[in-house]
Amino acid sequence: VVVIGGGDTGTDCIGTSLRHGCKSLINFELFPAPPDEQDKRGEASGNPWPLWPRIMRVDYGHEEASHRFGADPRTYSVLSKEFVSDGAGRVRAVKTVQVEVGPDGRFAEVEGSEREHPADLVILAMGFRHPEQEIVRALRLETDQRSNAKASTSDYKTSAPGACSAGSCRLTL
Repeated sequence: VVVIGGGDTGTDCIGTSLRHGCKSLINFELFPAPPDEQDKRGEASGNPWPLWPRIMRVDYGHEEASHRFGADPRTYSVLSKEFVSDGAGRVRAVKTVQVEVGPDGRFAEVEGSEREHPADLVILAMGFRHPEQEIVRALRLETDQRSNAKASTSDYKTSAPGACSAGSCRLTL
């Protein structure tokens, strides 16, 4: 199994794959591995307090994979380039390349780092951007630039009377 993407969805996909008895597992993360702890002033990392610390975290799926296979399944700075078919309409492999973040913040492929990873199943655990907009529009909820509902952290109330928002749909006020 190849899981492309991280976060809560990625670790859920890892855990579910393990519980279904996968024989191997790898998790591709596009971004570089985060530091083990937050830079106290944030100057070096660009991630100062009080922003949510972008640090290395180990969630239940990573722990379970480490226990089963002897290593953390995450591989960082990997760009998935192509799904390879077995000729009968099923995936056989994923072609990848290592990437580096350039001074302009863009990803650049590392020459000579191309690789093919065998796969019977590829799970896309990426791209969460915002809640479905149909209900947001219908309720006329106030939103942020990412289209998340603005809601209070104390009572989860939104700008619409009787409407609350929590979890990944909510922008903290």
